[in-house]
Amino acid sequence: MPNKKSKTLFIIFLIYIVCFVFRGFEYFVFRTDQTFWGEAFIHKLIGIVIFYAIARMYGMNPAEIGFEKNSVLRNLLKGLGFGLSVFIAAYIIEILILVVQNKFAMVQIYVSAYAIDGNISNQTALIFFVICISGNVINVVMEEGLFRGLFQKMFEYNYTFIGSAIVSSSLFGIWHVMAPIRSYCDGMIGVSGLIANIIMLVITSGMIGFKFCLLANMTGSLYMGMGDHFVNNTIVNIIHIISDTGADELQVVRIAVAQSLSCIIVFICYIRNYHRP
Repeated sequence: MPNKKSKTLFIIFLIYIVCFVFRGFEYFVFRTDQTFWGEAFIHKLIGIVIFYAIARMYGMNPAEIGFEKNSVLRNLLKGLGFGLSVFIAAYIIEILILVVQNKFAMVQIYVSAYAIDGNISNQTALIFFVICISGNVINVVMEEGLFRGLFQKMFEYNYTFIGSAIVSSSLFGIWHVMAPIRSYCDGMIGVSGLIANIIMLVITSGMIGFKFCLLANMTGSLYMGMGDHFVNNTIVNIIHIISDTGADELQVVRIAVAQSLSCIIVFICYIRNYHRP
């Protein structure tokens, strides 16, 4: 690994900019998330190649960036279980709100694509479930491998764990601004909507990224965070709450409840673990 802070930072931000450019190209040119695929996955496949190549270049094996071979299945299952538990609580709260308002109709299972202003499309064929799951597996491997794996470890050569987690999570938050920028350019939202969505996504994604950093630190690998991340990205595109006024009317509330509960639990567990005698 490079010894000088400036060189390390330069390499990290260069990798980030290259990945961000590929992300922008796919969002604005290929727009694969608006096609049959329903997921912008090409730049994430490229990202996997990039972080693997850089790790090899600096002599870092997969285990050093978090792809530890021990307890893979156990940590994945813990992450999946944790993610499902907080979302089950969030779905129950959402249903109760709609019941109180006399608006709840049913729960439906189908594949949709997540958009800032709500879920779009309604697919029930098996192929779309396979595509949804596969796309999210690619997404989880790339984002966890890059942000909580390579970047986090490179930062930690010069900074504390918490400082490194804050910076890598900030980059993760900024990573999510592409969708509202495209929506603004396409005329779907105005300037106020653009600013509001960017602020919301940077803050929430940054907090969630920080949570994944804590999970990686506590478990010694990326796998629990990957399991939780997979549930976060997949469940809202498969399980839908139907009300008298449409589908997923309170989706923002559902996500906010699930993520808030998830972050609080992880933060408490980390603090207790950190201060353990």
